[in-house]
Amino acid sequence: MSEASKRGGNKRERILSAAVKTFAKNGFYNAKVSEVASAAGVADGTIYLYFKNKDDLLISAFEDRMQMLNDRLRHELEMLGGTPLIKLRRCLTLHLLIAVEAPSLAEFITVELRQSSKFIKEYDNHQFQEYLRIVVEVIREGQAQGEIRNDIDPWIVTRALFGALDEMLLALVLRAGDVSHELVEARVEVLQQLFVDGLKVDKSERKEN
Repeated sequence: MSEASKRGGNKRERILSAAVKTFAKNGFYNAKVSEVASAAGVADGTIYLYFKNKDDLLISAFEDRMQMLNDRLRHELEMLGGTPLIKLRRCLTLHLLIAVEAPSLAEFITVELRQSSKFIKEYDNHQFQEYLRIVVEVIREGQAQGEIRNDIDPWIVTRALFGALDEMLLALVLRAGDVSHELVEARVEVLQQLFVDGLKVDKSERKEN
């Protein structure tokens, strides 16, 4: 990679980081491209060298951040090992930890994305679909190992689980910074009981059959 490409890549990353923070702070509708440029330390016109418009910037920021989250999720699941049920709980924890580790990103994901009609109507959600696939694979692994019930559709369960996580993350965002690791673990425990425990194969019932 040339030095110019490296500098360009770094500038693009600065813009994306600034966009997430600016949209979270000022709201997508109210935020101006010039404010993103100022926060990134670039000229206003530089934004348009990388992105078509504010909607394109929003979508690109989401794709980039979701890819980072997906990469982390895959890595942690590989390093964690253990049973699929243990992995599934880790998926819950990592999703909600965004509120603690990256509050601006959490607000960006749960609130500001919904302000863009282009995002809602036209965007294909490539990285979001990849996120769902990671969770689906964990559920299918559990089914193959006899830990998770085979009478459920992994995709339906994953979408329902994401809906609960998204709402829980939004609730944490609305606490305006009053979020701790302990609070996240308490919320994860509730979701564990509602979702993960409900997916388990009933071992006693299996023995009777």
